[in-house]
Amino acid sequence: MTLDYQETRLDLERFGRIGMVEAIWGEHKTTDQIFSILKSLEQQDAMALVTRVSPEKASIIKENLPKVKYHIQSRCLTLGKYVSINKSLGQVIIISGGTSDLSVATEAELSLKMHGIQTELVLDVGVAGLHRLMDQLEKLKKAKVLIACAGMEGCLPTVVSGLVPQPVIGIPISVGYGISTGGRAALEGMLASCAPGLVVVNIDNGYGAAMAALRILNC
Repeated sequence: MTLDYQETRLDLERFGRIGMVEAIWGEHKTTDQIFSILKSLEQQDAMALVTRVSPEKASIIKENLPKVKYHIQSRCLTLGKYVSINKSLGQVIIISGGTSDLSVATEAELSLKMHGIQTELVLDVGVAGLHRLMDQLEKLKKAKVLIACAGMEGCLPTVVSGLVPQPVIGIPISVGYGISTGGRAALEGMLASCAPGLVVVNIDNGYGAAMAALRILNC
């Protein structure tokens, strides 16, 4: 396959303007399009994040841009040096109901790490075995912000919001049987939550949840 470099219009001032790396949606872009964008950013010595990239696309791009890294769990490509960790901003803990949420959870974690935020993943603390969540409660209370990923009926963020005072950002995950499939049940459940102040992003939007957490930390 031949990768032809083409001029692309990028928001190169976004990081300086609002402190956020421009995320490039990779799932519906061709390999050529992703290559063109990353080539432009490499020439500007800019940091880059491309989400939802298949291993097949990533392999071709890495052959042509050796400085690009592929993160297989999060299905993301990154380019450039991350921002140094700023411990004064505190830690974001990302929790999930199960390992089926791992791709979205690690997308959120990677997005935060690129911006210099301390993170920790806490997996398999879903409400089907509530004792697992309670066992981690003291750890969760030490975080500045919590991101809670949940599929099925999506009630994990509601439960967590009722237990801790920190900001909680819910991510509905597109896993589950029947009516849960696609994440719509989890999304509507989180939006209808009785936990006051719960913030909810769109289905599978790990990057969006990470940037919401970053805005909170930077206040």
